[in-house]
Amino acid sequence: MTAFSGKKPRSSNCLDSYWMQQALACAKRAEFLSAPNPRVGCVIVQNNELIAQGFTQRVGQEHAEIMALREARTLGFRDLTKSTIYVNLEPCSHYGRTKPCVQEIIQAQPKRVVIAMLDPNKQVSGQGVAQLKAAGIRVCLGLHLEQAAWLNVGFVSRMIHNKPWLWLKIASSLDGFTALSDGRSQWITSQEARARGHYWRARADLIVTGSGTVQADNPLLTVRAVPTLRQPLRGVFDGQLKLSPKARFFQQQPVMVWATEQVTQGKVDLFERNGIYVHVLPSTSTGQVDLNAWFNWLSQQEFNEIHVEAGARLNGALVQAGLVDQVLAYVAPSYLMQGRAAISGTPPKDLNQAWRLELVHTEKVGPDVEFLLRHEKRWQQLLKHLRKLCF
Repeated sequence: MTAFSGKKPRSSNCLDSYWMQQALACAKRAEFLSAPNPRVGCVIVQNNELIAQGFTQRVGQEHAEIMALREARTLGFRDLTKSTIYVNLEPCSHYGRTKPCVQEIIQAQPKRVVIAMLDPNKQVSGQGVAQLKAAGIRVCLGLHLEQAAWLNVGFVSRMIHNKPWLWLKIASSLDGFTALSDGRSQWITSQEARARGHYWRARADLIVTGSGTVQADNPLLTVRAVPTLRQPLRGVFDGQLKLSPKARFFQQQPVMVWATEQVTQGKVDLFERNGIYVHVLPSTSTGQVDLNAWFNWLSQQEFNEIHVEAGARLNGALVQAGLVDQVLAYVAPSYLMQGRAAISGTPPKDLNQAWRLELVHTEKVGPDVEFLLRHEKRWQQLLKHLRKLCF
């Protein structure tokens, strides 16, 4: 067992906060592992000492609560009636790919269960808490709710709005260019910044790019700079299937292409004979894939978080379609004077019409700076819904 760093406080409220932070730290260990299930961590505490912990495993395998209860039994803790269980998401109460966690907790009969947030799934929300209370177990709700929601923002968005959470990853110079005028972009930002970008790739369920990026950069867009047991699905917009199925991007599975209904079946067959799934969608008047139709398709899948690494045209189209929830910008301390922009599209007629985001976090990464920005109105809508559930 690895204890949560930091000195344990003495007051009961502060202790609850301390141990919930430990549960959240456990949940973060499922960050590259549990999708499409949420990232959940659980700790079991007795006499103010950590006795067991666990986090959700790969889909179809054990959830965090089961892992923690199993560890407690393995370590010889059979009587948990004086213990408190801390978990960042309401224990599941329904049969899915695994049996309900709440039944296992009720059998253990802990004194209390402290939960950061209720499950936003409308079909099960509150049922786990109701069963715990009916079994005589005290339940505390809402501790570090915002932190718990942010860790699972894609899952929360999918459960509440039936939409994944989509972000753009951009690497640029200080004057906003992502490449020289001739397209050369390797490397504007540092190795450290690129490794951080791989962290965000690993966290996502789907990595998205455009055919122009595949042609210009010949990327793999896989996760390589951070250890992960799961490679996200990768997909490329190629409305007319002009890319070669032998391109480097397609040489590692899983991978797919979004094309328009204008492509011939022969072209589709060529890609699919090479193990590349082609999904045909409606087109715009300019022959591009209709992004709203694409997003409707996304909403029917079990995707929580979408990572986009693309060129200015696709970035701009996603922004102007209103589909971007978050931006990760890595800015190098350099000037290119001219080159290729990060985002292009129809400019606003006035400054007050500019697309604006809330700055959430900045950090120096190697010689570069990471900016994390989000669509604050959408984030606050999610929080409002979760608070209403809890309180």
